[in-house]
Amino acid sequence: MVRVIEQDTELTSGNMPARFFGGILLGLFVLLGTGYGVDYFLSQGTMPRGTMIGGVQVGGMKRAEAKELLQKELADEIIKPVTITAGQRTSIIDPRAAGLRVNWDKTLDSVESQSLNPIKRILGFFKDTEVPIVSDADPANFRPAVDRVTKELSPAPVDAGIVLTGGQVKVDPAPADGQTVDAEQVEKSILTGWLKPGGVKEHATISHPKYGEKQVQPIVEGPGKKAVSAPLVLHGRDNINGEIPVDRMGEVVTFRPENDEFKIDFNYDRAREIFAEKLITTEKPRVNANITFHGSDRTVTPHSDGVHIDWVKTFDHINERIIADDPRTWDATYIDEPASFTTEMANAATFDQVVGEFTTGGYSQASGVNIARVAEMVDGAMVAPGDTFSLNGYTGPRGTAQGFVESGIIMNGHADKAVGGGISQFATTLYNAAYFGGMEDVTHTPHSYYISRYPAGREATVFEGAIDLVFKNTSQYPVRIVTSVGGGQVTVKLMGVKVVNVESVNGGRWATTQPNTISLSGKDCSPSSGAPGFTTSDTRIVKDLNGNELSRKTTTTVYNPSPIVKCT
Repeated sequence: MVRVIEQDTELTSGNMPARFFGGILLGLFVLLGTGYGVDYFLSQGTMPRGTMIGGVQVGGMKRAEAKELLQKELADEIIKPVTITAGQRTSIIDPRAAGLRVNWDKTLDSVESQSLNPIKRILGFFKDTEVPIVSDADPANFRPAVDRVTKELSPAPVDAGIVLTGGQVKVDPAPADGQTVDAEQVEKSILTGWLKPGGVKEHATISHPKYGEKQVQPIVEGPGKKAVSAPLVLHGRDNINGEIPVDRMGEVVTFRPENDEFKIDFNYDRAREIFAEKLITTEKPRVNANITFHGSDRTVTPHSDGVHIDWVKTFDHINERIIADDPRTWDATYIDEPASFTTEMANAATFDQVVGEFTTGGYSQASGVNIARVAEMVDGAMVAPGDTFSLNGYTGPRGTAQGFVESGIIMNGHADKAVGGGISQFATTLYNAAYFGGMEDVTHTPHSYYISRYPAGREATVFEGAIDLVFKNTSQYPVRIVTSVGGGQVTVKLMGVKVVNVESVNGGRWATTQPNTISLSGKDCSPSSGAPGFTTSDTRIVKDLNGNELSRKTTTTVYNPSPIVKCT
């Protein structure tokens, strides 16, 4: 009986710890379960614990409370300028100007509902979860803002340049990397991150310049330094020197990137100009003798021989002088230019023969005033052998101050008025006198519309400052221009020594074009029946006095149709 009692006692005392700890565990489980249930129940309808929006803690809040708090706390933040950073570049955007605004409802809709996962709920006590802000934007304002930001964050790489300045060779601009950002990604990043503390961070793809230190240094250390090592000195006549100092070498030498290296360009015109600042006094223009007439008396202005620098020969090897080892001091090469019409020739000159002559008529009284005035200005002008005569250059301005009046002109095919109208008739007369005198036609411009009182294909117009009549005396004798006006006609003669005979052959008219009709108003409107346009040609045949043909030249002229004018 005693052993039985001892065995029961041992069994009971051995199970006591297991039962104790099992009870504790069960109690804890029940406690935790009850706590979880209570927490879940109490958190229904609130933001998950640890939820943050725009850096504002809204965990545990009702939706309405969270919205009110966010609008209050972020009221200043949503109007602050936003910095967008990409690589080494930044840009600024004004949210209001860009049409950015927070969509609070959609933002709160994006918050996750309360989780059933107990671990996740427990982590909410220790870890915050940032919920992205959902934004809206006005496309009319936002798109241009995004484009601007994208451009500012996407600078092109800067290629190195080489300049000579202040007597030194410098790398300018310095090479710099470029970068690019994706416009769509920029737009997305701004929309989702413009309220993040620290602004918006964007990825940039770096690009490198084509011309960097590798390309510039050989030029800087070589020809660049050589170019500014010493001035260029050009010895002229009369102990006068021209000089390009080292601090002006950049005006002459430039460096241009090409095919992965730098090419050297030389501005020869600028070099000549700099040298000429001093050497111009060693040059002298050739001046032919001139004859002026005062009635039957004449006065001879003596000739003057000229001299000028032959810049082509002078600049031989100038490249090597600037960037290599040729001497940087040398002598200028001069060309003597004797007068082609000397004082002796002028004294012996005769003007007894008619070299070329032409007469036109049929002008109005007002045009006659202008024709007589320009004829007076030109009368007695002498053109030496080899010289040119410019009608605009000889007369100068032709306005009211010079005695010219308003008269009829042809403007866009119809009658109009302007000061100096009618001068083109004198130009036509002078052109034909020079034509039959064997002068070289340097420049002449026919009328756009045919005027019947002029020979077709053999007439000229002038306009001050724009259209000129110029011919050259290619004979060995001077000619004197003699004019006369009267009886409704103007005559121009070239007097001198006749050496050629000239024949004009008209080629007829073809390619006729018909006029259109225009309507004009105003008291000065002059109705017109118009006239067809056409194409014509003129062939000038020049022969010596023995009848031998010296030259033959055909000129084609196209005349526009003159419109039919109706006055309203």
